[in-house]
Amino acid sequence: MQKDTWTQIQKSIAPILKVGGVGVVPTDTLYGVVGSALNKKTVERVYVLRKRDLKKPMIVLISSLNDLKKFGIVLSASQKKTLDEVWPAKVSVVFECKLKKWEHLHRGQKTLAFRFPADKELVSLLKKVGPLVAPSANLAGKKPAETYVEAKKYFGEDVDFYVDCGKLKSKPSTLVEFGKDGKLKILREGAVRIAKKPLLG
Repeated sequence: MQKDTWTQIQKSIAPILKVGGVGVVPTDTLYGVVGSALNKKTVERVYVLRKRDLKKPMIVLISSLNDLKKFGIVLSASQKKTLDEVWPAKVSVVFECKLKKWEHLHRGQKTLAFRFPADKELVSLLKKVGPLVAPSANLAGKKPAETYVEAKKYFGEDVDFYVDCGKLKSKPSTLVEFGKDGKLKILREGAVRIAKKPLLG
């Protein structure tokens, strides 16, 4: 996608996302159904659209480590150092998030996964609209859409917009959390292989 084209696309979709809209966009992994993570009604709409298990939290995309503060997450110096080595990347990190304010995201599990993507176009959008939920563009249990046409077969006119970026194919993000020893523990192998050193050392 050309830079000027993406700039134009952001001008049209950012205002929609800011007021609670939902759309299908290319993420750093696959096409995602995106909506403001800060808007409870928007998040509920995404759950309904995807027929997602209502007890299953979604990964939240952020544009910097500072975004974690919005969710009451305070990093220790060692955690920040580790994240600076890991992010930005196709790596999602699980944190405790007990605040009732974010129950529409953690679904009572009191943990949330966040990802700071390396995709500059996506980060540019996140800086404009704030953190987004972005589950893959498919109905629960179905094959993730690799093109916007496949996504449209799932959602039709039920989303507010689609962004076409050709065919996307990727493994899901690697899912990790900090263990009690302060080191990262791999919960799901994915697109990024995390070596034990230096990232965990």
